Amino acid sequence: MTIRHLKIFIEVAQWGNMTAAASKLFISQPTVSQAIKELEEHYGILLFERLSKRLYITEAGKKLLFYAKEVVKEFNSLEENMKAISKIEKIRIGATISVGDSILSDLIYQCMKENPKMEIYSSVGNTETIEKKLLNNELDIAIVEGKIKSQDLIVKPVLNDYLVLICSTKHPFAKKKITKIDELRDESFAMREKGSGTRELFEEYMLNNGIPIKIVFEGNTPQSIKQEVIHNNCLSVMSIGLVENEIKDSVIHVIKNEENTWNRYFSIVYHKDKLLTDAIKTLMNIIKDYQYLPFKTIVNAGILRK
Repeated sequence: MTIRHLKIFIEVAQWGNMTAAASKLFISQPTVSQAIKELEEHYGILLFERLSKRLYITEAGKKLLFYAKEVVKEFNSLEENMKAISKIEKIRIGATISVGDSILSDLIYQCMKENPKMEIYSSVGNTETIEKKLLNNELDIAIVEGKIKSQDLIVKPVLNDYLVLICSTKHPFAKKKITKIDELRDESFAMREKGSGTRELFEEYMLNNGIPIKIVFEGNTPQSIKQEVIHNNCLSVMSIGLVENEIKDSVIHVIKNEENTWNRYFSIVYHKDKLLTDAIKTLMNIIKDYQYLPFKTIVNAGILRK
């Protein structure tokens, strides 16, 4: 028994004639007759009495008619609602914290400007968290700055970014033009939590140079880390785009890595089996054309040298 059977049954009950029902449904009379026969066999009841070439619905048929109308009504409502949903473009965007605090809101604004009816859900977390959500199909696409480890995810670098060492303008390093890497050995650091791409990149750099990191504060927001740097004389590393205001306000001093080994990309990431919908393609095009220009010239920036 299918919805088609019920729709045919309703028309036959309404017209009292299989030929008329067939005409209404644009199908053949034998098709209508077969559908009614299959319904009667399925439920083991007589739906119509045939008298003088006219069909009269039975009591059992009336009960089925009541339920059939309800079922068809709900089915039609389902069809309409699902078709309406299919016309709404939805996208679930993930971003690592450096991206979320710098460009995510503007990217979402650009998407909404491109398509005002687009429904957008966004989630910000560290690289490890965003990677897991992509693999679990909790996100459609993400923009990350850290290393993606899964071979099931496609990674496309799109925007240039780089890390800087930061300290308070009251810190002794702020008065130096050149800071030697060995001077970082006994300094207190405020760092992102484990799983952060920023932290992983800096830890790898320090490990390669045989310098331990003395971490006295772990935070999962750039703002909390910057407060430790400004008020508690800690050092930290973060994307240059996240300290723009503090540089202008002269509360944070920037030290650039002379080797440029902290240069990196913001990358688009999505599952290799993900269907790239129009909404996803729209976001990808916006990111590729995005004018993200992290500071290249910083007045009075220090230099970190081996």
